[in-house]
Amino acid sequence: MRKLVHRPRRLRRSPALRNLVRETNLTAYDFVLPLFVNEKIDKRRPIASMPGVFQLPLGEIVDEARQAQDAGLQAILLFGIPEKKDDQASGSYAENGVVQKSVTRD
Repeated sequence: MRKLVHRPRRLRRSPALRNLVRETNLTAYDFVLPLFVNEKIDKRRPIASMPGVFQLPLGEIVDEARQAQDAGLQAILLFGIPEKKDDQASGSYAENGVVQKSVTRD
């Protein structure tokens, strides 16, 4: 076995490299909560393929986001399910789309 005379420090040369090779440490700040807002429902509906995840009506989105914030999450991602869908996905960029309505609610 060969002894190293010089210990290579190439992976610790710069802060960027140290950041890439450091130990992984996950906290609540590292996660993004997906929230599904549905214009067609009036109470939460479970998503069968995603246990523990629900489609939420417009009225519950703000409360759910606040609960996530209280739990330490700093980001959510909204997925909108509009009342009517079309081939151009016009509800996603409409001024009164379901996601737009959910973030402008009091």
